[in-house]
Amino acid sequence: MVQRNGPFLSRPVSRRTILKGATGATAAFAASGLVGRSATRAQTPAAEVNSVIEQILKIPGANTHQPTQSDMEKVGELCLGPTKAVIKPNEFKGVGIRFMGLNNQNVHDFVFRAFLKSWEEYTGAKITWIDLSQADYNSHFQQAVATGTIDFDMLEMGAPFEGDLLGKGLGSPMPDWVKKVINIDNLVAYLKPPVGTWDGVLYRTTIDGDCHNFNYRADYFADKDLASEWTKSGGQGDWAVPTTWQQVQAATKFIKGKKVDGQDAYGYLDVCKPWGGFGWYFFASRATAYAKYPGDKSWLFDPTTMKPRISDPSFVRAIQDVIDVLPDEPPDQINADGNTTGFNEFLGGTGSMCPWWGDIGPAVYTSDSSVVQGKVAFSILPGSDDVYNTKTQKWEKLASGPNFAPNMAYLGWGVYVMKATEKNAALNKACWSVAAHLGGEAISQWTSCYPSGFQPYRTTHFNVPYWTEVGYPKDYIESYLKSQSDSYNHPNSAIEPRIPGIFQYYSAAEDELAKAYAGKEDAQTCANNISAAWEKITDGIGRESQIKLYQASLGS
Repeated sequence: MVQRNGPFLSRPVSRRTILKGATGATAAFAASGLVGRSATRAQTPAAEVNSVIEQILKIPGANTHQPTQSDMEKVGELCLGPTKAVIKPNEFKGVGIRFMGLNNQNVHDFVFRAFLKSWEEYTGAKITWIDLSQADYNSHFQQAVATGTIDFDMLEMGAPFEGDLLGKGLGSPMPDWVKKVINIDNLVAYLKPPVGTWDGVLYRTTIDGDCHNFNYRADYFADKDLASEWTKSGGQGDWAVPTTWQQVQAATKFIKGKKVDGQDAYGYLDVCKPWGGFGWYFFASRATAYAKYPGDKSWLFDPTTMKPRISDPSFVRAIQDVIDVLPDEPPDQINADGNTTGFNEFLGGTGSMCPWWGDIGPAVYTSDSSVVQGKVAFSILPGSDDVYNTKTQKWEKLASGPNFAPNMAYLGWGVYVMKATEKNAALNKACWSVAAHLGGEAISQWTSCYPSGFQPYRTTHFNVPYWTEVGYPKDYIESYLKSQSDSYNHPNSAIEPRIPGIFQYYSAAEDELAKAYAGKEDAQTCANNISAAWEKITDGIGRESQIKLYQASLGS
């Protein structure tokens, strides 16, 4: 019996319960609605995988301490079984691997290092790490690809970059033996091919699922004093968690100047500082409900001309929303990047609403920097009372109610092996062995439950007993997993295109948005300038080829 201590932990869970929960994951979550359509005939984990998962989820457990290097090394060693089944001891002795990845928040590459220590000891290979910050990743990657000076044998990369890498023939196809090791069948639906493929060939070992969900302080919206003041001030409806961006704006303006638990209270937290293209996603999360019309797969460009839609009233409204509410957000919010809003502010107790990738959910209970245990809950991104129809060029109120369009930001991280490694059979196999180890079923459950930079991406990750075994409160983790699953499976989710240069578009937009947030240009001028910059990027890459690839990414 595993017993956890602490004020926010659930009842203890036995070995029998966790194994029973694992084998019944698909059926249970299909019934509860937490997985929804992504749980189509997911494979049940084998008994040995369940056994390993049970062991590693105890390392270290929620509300004990943030995972240490030693903790993660233990996890990596316990998950080495699939490697030993296909790789001989010291099979890669003398092989050197150059691995490029991210060092954001001291996770990503730093987690990989620990996971791979026992792998290096067993196989004899040595890994040299190229660690990049979130802000520097795109420029380093683009320069390497454009100039042909690729200084890595494998890399951690998101699907949006596949057009740049795989479109140029720089990736090594996944061997069949790796497919068997990682069990790609239980990926959530939206991360299955064509994601990770190019011209029908699979190149990616998925290690992450991505979407922006809505993180909010449940205690703020249950506060009786705030509720009373909201009513007295003429606030519309009851004081409750906002479900539309119109409500987010109103709540943020209302909260300014109030106090909660003796601390200055704030509403929504915007990312305003350019962040190497990744800051775009936070603006997009404000815009999708305005811009993504139901039934229209495209929302960034016209699919027949590649004409940008960024200058449409939908995006202009989103820009204006940020401008209007910035004075009500924390001081110096204009200099906040994603790390600031998610980890310094929200986890540190400042602000009550922010979009982020799934990292926030586990970090509330497993990060030493978090002070918001027992105060946080989740939902899909807010919707909008109306949505812009590009065909009629008018705003519409849908008969079904507010328009929701969750932002499937970045399509998850994956591990890719370079084509150049095929010149050395041992190097190529070693790289794929690394990818298989990092993308394994058991290890993926740990990375979903603990601070790693990754969020759930397999149907089995939505098995609640796995999470309560770690020590998460049941109601809390159900809220978190539902926000993820509802986003993944939403019929109007906004999926970005896997086309060459996508981060060039995003970076150009970030630079222009920063000017508008600083008061140097109005919202429409900002949108027009972004549109002009995007047109130049499209022409530089080749408009006809971009149209073809954009349509392919939409399934047209």
